[in-house]
Amino acid sequence: MSEPTLATVAIRWYDENARDLPWREPDVTAWAVLVSEVMLQQTPVVRVLPAWRAWLTRWPGPAELAADPPGEAIRMWGRLGYPRRALRLRDCAVALVERHAGEVPTDLAALLSLPGIGDYTARAVLAFAYGQRHPVVDTNVRRLVARAVAGAADAGPATRPSDLVATAELLPEKPAEAARASAAFMELGALICTARAPRCVDCPLAERCAWRASGAPAPTGPTRRPQRYAGTDRQVRGLLLAVLRDATAPVPLAQLDLVWPDPTQRTRALTSLIDDGLVTPLPNTTYTLPLSSPLPLPSPLPPPLSSSI
Repeated sequence: MSEPTLATVAIRWYDENARDLPWREPDVTAWAVLVSEVMLQQTPVVRVLPAWRAWLTRWPGPAELAADPPGEAIRMWGRLGYPRRALRLRDCAVALVERHAGEVPTDLAALLSLPGIGDYTARAVLAFAYGQRHPVVDTNVRRLVARAVAGAADAGPATRPSDLVATAELLPEKPAEAARASAAFMELGALICTARAPRCVDCPLAERCAWRASGAPAPTGPTRRPQRYAGTDRQVRGLLLAVLRDATAPVPLAQLDLVWPDPTQRTRALTSLIDDGLVTPLPNTTYTLPLSSPLPLPSPLPPPLSSSI
């Protein structure tokens, strides 16, 4: 009997240890998977869960979101961070309505042509929503493959074409099995083969891990330090947006001035929010979340697509 592949071992572990997450349910829609992937970028699962549920309750499909102004997407995004993701999701919803009758396409090129959808998100949606065979490569997967296959402590600072090739070579040929392997690799990287404290004793791939076999050498390149948040423009932007999210009418500049004592930094943060399309200045020096003419809501709405992970 031949030795099981890395993918087979990973899938067996995943079947017994995967977290019970709502976007992994068999009846979840492709839109719901897409929303989860955008929200999970640089954001812990525990923070995404309530936001994802609230978002899908209000906007169960692209058509509902496209029918609302972009400011409502920012309001619902709350404190997830990186609020431009909310605008990109809303732009994506508009494109889905205009180009695909409100449905998430099943083709890689079509997904990549949507606003805010990059290589990772497109392949993740196709794998996890439609069960297709694509290498889904995030930071966790890159690290897992680099260690288990190449024997390296990490995979470098950015995804390269070679990372996609290396991951694709590990996937089973059957699309459904390949999609499950992609989910398993991501889960192992997130929970077991972590960057700073890998739990090798609990890893199902430990006996065949090239990095462990070579003595688990430390990374040789520069390490990435966590970004400072307190006192940065990013913190000030968040404080300004919080006031606008909670407001029911345009907010005067004098009220925004209260959120931060440094006028130079406060002005710089507000200007950057305006430049990013997250805040709209109005007459009489008042400010609001962005407004636009919403798209008409189709009637009847097209049924959402079912998906499986």
